[in-house]
Amino acid sequence: MNALNTPVDPSPAARTASEPSDQRPIAGVLWMVASGFAFVGLTALVKAMGPSVPAPQSAFLRYAMGLVFLLPLIPTLLRTHFPAATWKAFAWRGVFHTFGVMLWFYAMTRIPLAEVSAMGYMNPVWISIGAALFLGEALRFRRIAAIGVAIIGALIILRPGLRELSSGHVAMLFTALFFAASYVMAKQLSGKASPAVIVAMMSMAVTIGLFPFALAVWEPVTWQQLGMFLIIASFATAGHYMMTLAFAAAPITVTQPVTALQLVWSVALGAIFFGEPVDPWVVAGGVMVVSAVIFIALREHQLRLREKAATLPE
Repeated sequence: MNALNTPVDPSPAARTASEPSDQRPIAGVLWMVASGFAFVGLTALVKAMGPSVPAPQSAFLRYAMGLVFLLPLIPTLLRTHFPAATWKAFAWRGVFHTFGVMLWFYAMTRIPLAEVSAMGYMNPVWISIGAALFLGEALRFRRIAAIGVAIIGALIILRPGLRELSSGHVAMLFTALFFAASYVMAKQLSGKASPAVIVAMMSMAVTIGLFPFALAVWEPVTWQQLGMFLIIASFATAGHYMMTLAFAAAPITVTQPVTALQLVWSVALGAIFFGEPVDPWVVAGGVMVVSAVIFIALREHQLRLREKAATLPE
């Protein structure tokens, strides 16, 4: 669901800045459950709209509508000054995220909800690989093994050679790669700006980046469709805000496993409301991908706690 973030960046850079001082695990779980409902609802709304509005135009309208939630940040942005290198990083992140968002909207209208959800969990895997290649982070054996499990899970979902892959599957693969590049850039920027500013800059850059693509395929939209895009933006905002509350209330060891429920809800929504058959291969592959991602997140959390403990004075 990372594709549609508005107020808070779900990247590792944004959610690992500090450990919560007030441990409220039940509250953390409930906020994460509510966040998952918002994200799945958002996905279902995009799916319900179908291909009636071209993907670039849909993505643009969603982000344009979401700009209303950035209004409280305008004073902060006006007071913020960045060097040229930081502006360049913001721009490149906007480019990566622009293409990722367009491809996500395209994939949503062409493949089942369960497959979109399961393949979307590959983002943290590509982020881990990108961080190792471009940020010099170490890839330890356990993380390499988890990445291998996730890739096998993705292959089980896609089953190349055993079934025909649609353009939606290809789009979703590139979606994950573009979003991973975007979040690696966010990790680089995390030491130069606050998470709120990073996301605000990304949202504005993506809106600007999507505009020419949307203009090239523009079709008339109804007031009802515009209202739907506003609701979609609201779901994205609420989802990420509640996710932030979850991270603030409880450690990632408590909240991260709850995200697996999104796959369950996506399968159920697809079957109940869109008549999509439950594919056991997709479920099995999705479980492998989600399990690997949860392992990577929990492993990173443990390593951060060790590093933090090592830096404390005796």
